[in-house]
Amino acid sequence: MLLLSGLWLQIVGWWLLARQGLLPAAATAVGVAVACRHLQEISHFAVHGVLARTAGANRLLAEVFAHLPLGLVPVAIRRRRHVRDHHPNATAAADPNLAELRQAGLRPGVARARFAVALLFPLTPRGLRSTFTAIVGNLRRSPGRVAAVGAVVVGAYLVGGVGAVVFGVLVPRLLLYPLLAWWSLLVEHTWFDPEHRSGSPAEVEAGRCLRLYPRNRLLAALAATTWLPYGDLHHYAHSAHPSVRWNYLGALERHLGAPHFTPAGLVLGDTSVAGRHLRALGSASAPARRAADIRPAV
Repeated sequence: MLLLSGLWLQIVGWWLLARQGLLPAAATAVGVAVACRHLQEISHFAVHGVLARTAGANRLLAEVFAHLPLGLVPVAIRRRRHVRDHHPNATAAADPNLAELRQAGLRPGVARARFAVALLFPLTPRGLRSTFTAIVGNLRRSPGRVAAVGAVVVGAYLVGGVGAVVFGVLVPRLLLYPLLAWWSLLVEHTWFDPEHRSGSPAEVEAGRCLRLYPRNRLLAALAATTWLPYGDLHHYAHSAHPSVRWNYLGALERHLGAPHFTPAGLVLGDTSVAGRHLRALGSASAPARRAADIRPAV
C-alpha cells in the first residue's frame, strides 16, 4: 500500500508542477505516464496473485490503485486474459496479445512504412480511438469506475487547474502511457518467429522470449525506471516462473541464463527488436507470395 500510495503522491506532485509553465507541463505529461506504467506493472503482479498474501487483497489493491482510477478492465477480466489466455499460449494463435499486435498492422508482408507507423500505434488516430473506446467501454461496466476516473480528473483540477487535467491526466492517459505499454508489449516475446522448444518452462520460454539491453547497464537502468519497471525488463524470467515477484526476477534471471534473443536496442540496427520483428514478418509472407507466383492462371 505504501508503494502504490507513493506513486499517487508522485502524480499529485506532477499536477502541482503542471501549473508552472509549458515546459513543466510537458514534464508532467511524461512523469505521469511513467507513474501510470508503474501502477500497471505493479497491478500485473497482483493479477498473478503475488503482490499480497491473499487473493482478495491482490484484487483490492489492483482495483483501487490502478484499474479503477486508470479506467482499466476489471481485475478478474485481466487475470483471465493474461494468466489463462496469454501465458500458456504466448506467441501462439490463441494469444490475445498477438491478436492485438495484428490489429495494429503487424501482419505478414507489412511494408516498412506501415511497420514504422505500427511501432507508434497508440499515437495514431486509430490507436487513440482504440484507447478511448476501451476506456469508455470499461467505464460503462459500473458507476464506481466512472466515479473513480471522475475523482482523478476533479483532483487534478483542484491541485493544478486545467493544465493538470490536460497534461496530468488526458495526455498521459490517452497517449503517452499507452505508448509505453505498447513498447513493453513489443519487447516481451519474439512474437512472429518464436523457436518452439520442449522441456522445462525455462527452456520453452527461452525460445519465445527476449532480453533487451543485456550488456548496456545504463539503458537497462533507464528502461527499468521508466517503461519496463518492476521486473518487466526481466520478462523471460517472469514467463518461466510467473509466480515469482519482481524483487527476485533479477537474481532468477542470472540463474536461468539468457534467452536465445538478446537485442541491444529497441529500434535501431538489424539486431534490434524492431529489426527482427520486421524480418520475421517479411519472411512469414514469403511462402504466400511464392504460392501466388506458381498458381496456375484461370
